[in-house]
Amino acid sequence: MKNLIKIPVAALFIAAAALSITTTARAETTLERIQRTGEIRIGYANEAPFAYTRPDGTVTGESPEITRVIFKTIGVTQVNAVLTEWGGLIPGLLAGRFDVIAAGMYVTPERQQQVSFTDPHYQIGDTLLVTKGNPRKLNSYASIVADKRVKLAIMSGTAEYGYARAAGVPDAQIMQVPNTIAQLQAVRTGRAHAAVGTQLTMRDLDVKGGSRVEAITDFKDDPAHIGYGALAFRKDDQDLRDAVNAALKVWLGSEEHLALVAPFGFDSSNLTSKTVADLVQP
Repeated sequence: MKNLIKIPVAALFIAAAALSITTTARAETTLERIQRTGEIRIGYANEAPFAYTRPDGTVTGESPEITRVIFKTIGVTQVNAVLTEWGGLIPGLLAGRFDVIAAGMYVTPERQQQVSFTDPHYQIGDTLLVTKGNPRKLNSYASIVADKRVKLAIMSGTAEYGYARAAGVPDAQIMQVPNTIAQLQAVRTGRAHAAVGTQLTMRDLDVKGGSRVEAITDFKDDPAHIGYGALAFRKDDQDLRDAVNAALKVWLGSEEHLALVAPFGFDSSNLTSKTVADLVQP
């Protein structure tokens, strides 16, 4: 009888030890992993100047460059970028395809329900990209609503879709497209009469679009639509978010920061004192 008892007890201890090892391995946080490996994966969508791929294949933009600097302060030396469409950024983060969204994503209460944002690292307003000369005299969402023939190209998954609908633009007048290049092509070819996005993005498309398009300078919008961009993390990675947030708080607004983002069109006017708590209050 003693031998019969000892065998399962020994097996029980082995199983318990194996479970303990497995549990310990699973308990490693993302912060611990990236500090151990020195690598992190960022998710981005091609939207200049926030995050985009250069012709030589390298990834740059305001958010990836900030990410490289900030993560270096917490022990990360290699930043690997994962390209996805804008609408796939949050699903990709939650599915573990990457560890942080570094794409200039606006902080909104709806997104905050799914992810955990840092405090914003920039603020910016929107504008329209239109056919050269703005023949339909578009300068607001109201002007689009007033002309039922107008089609507005909006990148899927962006805050601007909600802004347009709240302003009364019907779905019949909205053309949802996957990226900013599709917005530019829609306006260039006449499939859309305007595209809407951040001032810097539309100015960049203005340059790329040549003589056939222009970004207007007198867009009339609700002040509440000022966008505040931040890095986003999984809610389980609060310790990582907090470490990054602390580093950002010390660095944002410094000469090094402003020099880094200047080539992308950002300056001191894009700085903000808003915190993520300010932006997600009901």
